[in-house]
Amino acid sequence: MSLTATVAAAGLAIAGAAAAPGAERPPIHWDPIPYDARRRADMRAYSRRHYGLDRAALRDPKVIVEHVAVASSYRAVRNTFVPNVADPELREKPGVCSHFVVDGAGRIHQLVPLRLMCRHTVGLNYTAIGIEHTGFRDGDVLGNARQLRASLRLTAWLRAREGITLRDVIGHNESLSSPYHRERVARLRRQTHGDFRASSMRVYRRALTALERGG
Repeated sequence: MSLTATVAAAGLAIAGAAAAPGAERPPIHWDPIPYDARRRADMRAYSRRHYGLDRAALRDPKVIVEHVAVASSYRAVRNTFVPNVADPELREKPGVCSHFVVDGAGRIHQLVPLRLMCRHTVGLNYTAIGIEHTGFRDGDVLGNARQLRASLRLTAWLRAREGITLRDVIGHNESLSSPYHRERVARLRRQTHGDFRASSMRVYRRALTALERGG
């Protein structure tokens, strides 16, 4: 099935740009990972190092970052986020996490409260909500009608709830181009990942606009 056909199967029409005000909250399964005082302290220390902010709280988020988890199941993604251990790539705490995971069946799981930071995108954790998707590449998500529909509904609701602009719904690979990107550690100022590239996000944002217009 072509990408356009898959998007149509999700109940969408590829369309223009403006967002409708308000959006219904989709069904969300609350399944919190441990976020105790130690993890909060580690998040606060990370925030000081990387952003010059003495807090673990996520205040007035301005960005939503879409990710592909490189994992086949929700359980595998959750198991990665549960331990508060230094990550193998950058070797610092707190452990990595995202606020939400959308699985291949279209179920939305929330792992962390929206008012706490998660480590999911270098340079943006201080202001970004993270959404992971099971799968291994952008096309796995864009080609799965149930998963895509759930992801779009979640993003539309978050966007309306937090007043986030369409421009600031980005893929992980677009992080460096965000006007909100800030990083105090010099060696990390150009660090990003390959998931949800600009071409994929153009499709995603068009579909999001269509959904918000009642598609």
